[in-house]
Amino acid sequence: MQVETSSSKYSAKHYPDAIRSWKKEGNIFYFYTSETILEVRVISDKIIRFRYASDGTFQRDFSYATSDTLEESPIAFGIREFEENFEIYTNYIKVLIARDNLRVTITDLEGKIINQDEMGFHWQHYLLKGGKIVYCSKLIQENEVFYGLGDKPTDLNLRGKRLENYGTDAYGYQKDTDPLYRNIPFYYGLHNGIGYGLFFDNTFRTIFDFGKERENVCSFWARGGEMNYYFIYGPELMEVAETYTRITGTPELPPIWALGYHQCRWSYYPEQKVRDIATEFRKRRIPCDVIYLDIDYMDGFRCFTWNKEYFPDPAKMISDLAAEGFKVVVIIDPGIKVDPEYSIYQDGLKNNYFCKRADGALMEGDVWPGKCVFPDFTNPEVREWWAGLFKGLAETGVRGVWNDMNEPAVFEMGTFPEDVRHDYDGEEVSHRKAHNVYGHLMSKATSAGLKRYLMPNRPFVITRSAYAGAQRWSSVWTGDNVSSWEHLWLAAVQCQRLAVSGLSFCGSDIGGFIGEPDGELYTRWIQLATFHPLMRTHSASNETGFDQEPWSFGEKYEAIVKKFITLRYQLLPYFYTTFWQYAQKGTPMLRPLAFVAQGEADTYNCSHEFMFGDSLLISYVNEPGMQEKDLYLPVGQWYNYWDKSVLAGGEHHTVATPLDQMPLFVKAGAVVPFYPEMQYTGEKQLEEIILEAYYGNTPVKSSLYEDAGDHYGYKNGQFNVIRFKQDSDDKQFRLKKQFYENYQTSYTRFRIKVYGLPFQAAAVTVDGLPLATGSYTVGENVVELVADKSFEEIVIK
Repeated sequence: MQVETSSSKYSAKHYPDAIRSWKKEGNIFYFYTSETILEVRVISDKIIRFRYASDGTFQRDFSYATSDTLEESPIAFGIREFEENFEIYTNYIKVLIARDNLRVTITDLEGKIINQDEMGFHWQHYLLKGGKIVYCSKLIQENEVFYGLGDKPTDLNLRGKRLENYGTDAYGYQKDTDPLYRNIPFYYGLHNGIGYGLFFDNTFRTIFDFGKERENVCSFWARGGEMNYYFIYGPELMEVAETYTRITGTPELPPIWALGYHQCRWSYYPEQKVRDIATEFRKRRIPCDVIYLDIDYMDGFRCFTWNKEYFPDPAKMISDLAAEGFKVVVIIDPGIKVDPEYSIYQDGLKNNYFCKRADGALMEGDVWPGKCVFPDFTNPEVREWWAGLFKGLAETGVRGVWNDMNEPAVFEMGTFPEDVRHDYDGEEVSHRKAHNVYGHLMSKATSAGLKRYLMPNRPFVITRSAYAGAQRWSSVWTGDNVSSWEHLWLAAVQCQRLAVSGLSFCGSDIGGFIGEPDGELYTRWIQLATFHPLMRTHSASNETGFDQEPWSFGEKYEAIVKKFITLRYQLLPYFYTTFWQYAQKGTPMLRPLAFVAQGEADTYNCSHEFMFGDSLLISYVNEPGMQEKDLYLPVGQWYNYWDKSVLAGGEHHTVATPLDQMPLFVKAGAVVPFYPEMQYTGEKQLEEIILEAYYGNTPVKSSLYEDAGDHYGYKNGQFNVIRFKQDSDDKQFRLKKQFYENYQTSYTRFRIKVYGLPFQAAAVTVDGLPLATGSYTVGENVVELVADKSFEEIVIK
């Protein structure tokens, strides 16, 4: 932590001295030194909030990140006094606070150290900017590894890295570029089988050092605001992930079409071009649900307008596209063109809704429309106004909005100067404090507007910049990436990192936004993106004239791309169920192997393999011409999806990677639901759902969640949860099913395919009744039967 050095007391670092007194108020403990106050709030048996007032006065307790539904519910806690420290205890952990300097050590009930201060909290005056720089340093435990921090384009394990959060328009970023677009001050530590999380809820520029400056010290600091962080105990990393997402808020379910395939470029215009793209998808029978319109759909890049030359009747065009199964998503940037004839500019100016400089002048900067002003989204009145502006787009038929350039990005300047003023929900602050939440609050207001005017349909929002908690209203993508094999690897790492940082609904620009991929790179990227929650091709092809649609690279590649997009649509019930788990419990949709097998050291630096949901393990090909790949499978048994062969876990394997395949494995014991092939969500009325069951000799549970897919009836109980349990042995296959059913589906039966039986099937019973020999089939390595959707148990012997 290198800062200005001086003999002045104002540039020196200040440390707490001895505790002089303390008090308890409910679940909150206060410890007082001569200057510093430490507030320790026991939120639950595993969540402790630490908050420091360096000069004896706490700042306003306010957060744009935390969820309103977070409940403080410690079951049992208390405090003990000892000669050298105070000990706050819960049912799971102990928090030891040193009497002489406030340093904190957290252990489990057996006394094993989970997290330990080095110098702990300290601070110094920030002479150049005002306020204080607040620091916290902690000892790195033996063999400790670190994860998290959102979309950092670097190795999954952050040990030895220094990174910062200050939302930046990082056009054409590369490996290790920092900072990027999103600002997620949350990380994980894992050592000695113990996982924990630390969420530093501070919106100023924050910096994290995971042993780069001093190899045995992890430190984090902010150039303003309070030292205010949440400690989350696992000990399982997945439990930490779920807890963090509940602290910052779980999402609503998206419309199921948003989990389909999205096609975008800068830009599709005029109207005939959009119609031609849609026609090609349907003619070639390549599934697609969403077409995007980039900035050229607007009148002179004025937000909430249409270019009447390019799109003379947008409502008719969108209606016609909807009849073919397409939804339209349009871009909206924060820059409002300075134009006295432009009603939105006039309205914002009249109501004082735009950001201003310290001397009262409007914050003006050039973006796509030319000279622009920018709404102050930290003002709740402005957010309400912004939400109201979406009425026209919604009435035109637009189903989603893409928020871009909202770091905020300004040509030539980079971003806003730090003297820009913000309301900050009544606090009146500089841009130093508001920068990292500007795009976050823009997308919040956007979502509120769409939700209001699209009701009863669900909104879809995608944003480039965000702060912790944005998952409550938006999806994200990894920004302006490059057509390169390295960026294919970065896409995999960034999406895993985003998912465990609360933002599961993520994806990358398939093929790269900048540059021109060849057919092999595009195809391999499609394969990876098939298993990302957001699947969108996007390119800056207006710069080069290069087309980047699924058929742009010739028949050989088109056939493989079509195969994987089709597979994506078949797996939609599995993907939607995984999203439901995320919405219910905060469970990441993408799971690095260290998060599902943290007892296996081989997983700690794995970035080439990850889980999507409970049952699918995915790797990918990120080198040209690769015909085989070495990978690690966690302990257990895994089926190769393509040939149904079984591989033992806890080992490294070399697997074939022909161009038309990627490494894809199914966990033994799992039940994976499939839809029939379709061109868009809702194209067909379902008559049956396919269940692929993979034999395993240990009990495994799987789920299937169902609802209408695009309204809010699920919040009133209109949904089904079907739970499967496979409990088989070497002599029989047994599948049990339980269900909560309050939503009427069109299908009435399951087509069940059972793979990998270690015996020759001779008899099948459904709910105790034998099936006639001709009513099921026994093939090579598979038994197939049809059962009523109400079945409760299937046994194969």
